[in-house]
Amino acid sequence: MRHNRDDKRFSRNSGHLRCMLANMTSDLITHGRIKTTTPKAKVLRRYAERMITLGKRGDVAARRRAMAFMRSKPAVKKLFDEVAGRFAERPGGYTRIMKLGPRPGDAAPMSIIELVESAVAKAPAKKAAPKKKAAKAPAKKAPAKKAPAKKAAGKAAPEKEEAAAKKAAAGKAPAKKAPAKKATAGKAAAEKKAAPAKTAEKKAAAKKPAAKKPAAKKGETEK
Repeated sequence: MRHNRDDKRFSRNSGHLRCMLANMTSDLITHGRIKTTTPKAKVLRRYAERMITLGKRGDVAARRRAMAFMRSKPAVKKLFDEVAGRFAERPGGYTRIMKLGPRPGDAAPMSIIELVESAVAKAPAKKAAPKKKAAKAPAKKAPAKKAPAKKAAGKAAPEKEEAAAKKAAAGKAPAKKAPAKKATAGKAAAEKKAAPAKTAEKKAAAKKPAAKKPAAKKGETEK
């Protein structure tokens, strides 16, 4: 007769129940958290914490007992090398159960069971982030040293303006001489135009026959 027995068998025989709990324990150690029904999570918590206690012992006997139950070499290796070290200063309570609500379909209550230190280990990393920002803050003040360069540029600006003014003055000076060049060019053009007229006059003068002298009378010549 079943009197005062609170064992959860989940409608499974002893061999099936043992294998199911061993597989769930191995998955919890390997992945850090699993999702299952709330009654199974409560039963799994007892077996998982016993395995972590064996991992904290760390001797050969504890390793053999863990291997006899979990039957997974990678899970046992991670249990003794990584997981046990996280709970070295914790006396118990290595797991946490968070309820999710009913499962669609059969309305079974669902929960997530996870290792406590897996979530706690991430917290210091978030706190360390502001320190990096504080270290980068002084670097932003470095551009303030560029102010003298701007002053030097301001001093160089009047010199550039003076040089530009001198160039402008030098450029304007030859512009005043331009009319003289134009005048000389006009005179040369006038001379060129007048030259053909003078040559024509000379040619016309050369073509005119010389004036004939009157012939002397015979009488005058005889005298």
